[in-house]
Amino acid sequence: MTTIFAEGLAEAAIDPGTKREAIRAAIEQAGDVSRTLVLPPDASRPHSDAGTLTRLLYEEIGQHAEFHVMPALGTHHAMGRDEIRRMFGEDIPADAFLEHRWRRDLVRLGTVPSSYVHQVSDGVLSGTMPDYDIPVEVNQILLEGGYTAIFSVGQVVPHEVAGMANGFKNILVGAGGQHTINLTHFLGASYGMERMMGRADTPVRAVFNYAHDNYLAELGIVYVLSVMAIDERGEMAMKGLYVGDDHKTFSQAAQLSQKVNVTLLEGAPARVVAYLDPAEFTSTWLGNKAIYRTRMAIADGGELLVIAPGVNAFGEDAEIGRLIRRYGYRGTPATLEAVAQNADLRENLSAAAHLIHGSSEGRFRIVYATDPANLSREEVEAVGFEWRDVSEVLRAYDPATLRDGPNEGFYYVGCPAMGLWSTRDKFAS
Repeated sequence: MTTIFAEGLAEAAIDPGTKREAIRAAIEQAGDVSRTLVLPPDASRPHSDAGTLTRLLYEEIGQHAEFHVMPALGTHHAMGRDEIRRMFGEDIPADAFLEHRWRRDLVRLGTVPSSYVHQVSDGVLSGTMPDYDIPVEVNQILLEGGYTAIFSVGQVVPHEVAGMANGFKNILVGAGGQHTINLTHFLGASYGMERMMGRADTPVRAVFNYAHDNYLAELGIVYVLSVMAIDERGEMAMKGLYVGDDHKTFSQAAQLSQKVNVTLLEGAPARVVAYLDPAEFTSTWLGNKAIYRTRMAIADGGELLVIAPGVNAFGEDAEIGRLIRRYGYRGTPATLEAVAQNADLRENLSAAAHLIHGSSEGRFRIVYATDPANLSREEVEAVGFEWRDVSEVLRAYDPATLRDGPNEGFYYVGCPAMGLWSTRDKFAS
């Protein structure tokens, strides 16, 4: 296990030539690339530059190899052809793209034992769920597709489930099965999102590492990890690029991400306004990043206003959407009680985790501004949020003119998916 390429600086950007150099190093590490599978993120990670990195892989090997791309959807809906074009361009053939179905097409590699899960999570679930074996499930094509090379491409950035996104998570969740996803999500929510956000060493990450070391390593997957940030001109820039197949590759990327993607405030703003780009966010399942990534910054008794012009659903998956509508974002105690009393939520613990993540735990108000033709006042209020008409809100808060950071009377976050905002004392605790 080794890191074969590592370059990153908070003060500089990775240039196109360096990206190609890293991709060539990844190909050299893989060896035989005659039948290649690439696992990039889906359209919910438009800032990852994974589209460029996947295209570079295709340019280098796709003309003389069998080449497939399976976006690591996790629980998200499949990418449409227009989404694929926007993210990956026109050169990769349409029939090269495969769909990951997280409730089907799975193979079980083994189990992360309950004893280990309780050990790394301070026993947070030992009282209520003493038997917490986590099955390790991935899409069967990884084992049965006959691939000579598998590349996992993606972005390391603060994340609500694992602390930091990507690395082995891209396989175990992005290309993972429902049991792995459900149990790791609920483990993280039970341990406490605010104990993990922006941190590389978490109980969920320990579970991923165990699963990799015991079951995934033999697949020889090569990981290509980007670190992205908004530069001083307000443009998206790649700050780091790391290639390897080991823990250290992820750790190096995570250290840089902590420098460029975490904003620590000295005081807690009473009002935060977050904007959800309609091209990126069409559900609260994704759009609640506005909550996850800012709630450590918001003052008690404060308000989060989420401007969500494109949000038209709660879940990316019909069943999860139904569960969100039924149980709502009511906070940890109410959600845990619902899990204990209702089989449908127990069988979909990633949904339960999402309900916990999407609540302010009664600490501040959450106001969702939507188009009533997409999600009505009644629908939004029924899941526990307050509501405003997005057209009215956009007249008062124009994303084209607002600057990230302090504005008069509020703090603005224009791209919540790109980082974590916290007061310094909360992040240190």
